[in-house]
Amino acid sequence: MTGSVYMMSDKPRGVIYIGVTSDLLGRVWEHKNEVQEGFTSRYEAKNLVWFELHPNIVLAIRREKSLKRYSRAWKINLIEGLNPTWLDLYERIDEIENVYMPHCNSREWSDYN
Repeated sequence: MTGSVYMMSDKPRGVIYIGVTSDLLGRVWEHKNEVQEGFTSRYEAKNLVWFELHPNIVLAIRREKSLKRYSRAWKINLIEGLNPTWLDLYERIDEIENVYMPHCNSREWSDYN
């Protein structure tokens, strides 16, 4: 897997930041250590609360753009489906296999097979 979409937060049901990367461990480390100024440093969104894996960065970017259009309530449900207590998943990235699969009737289905 070479693409990941992820969400960072400051606390359960707090601010939600959505990002995309080809290096999930490295990018989350950068957020946690405030390597760059921006949304996550300004709002102290340092907890990795959700992520999913994609076969390549192009598909991950497409999914990120789609997720950003959803309502906050929908995003909270997505997070709580994987991480009901909003724990920081950073130390458990290698233990969780949350691979995205589009619905079999969607246009994207063939991109993931």
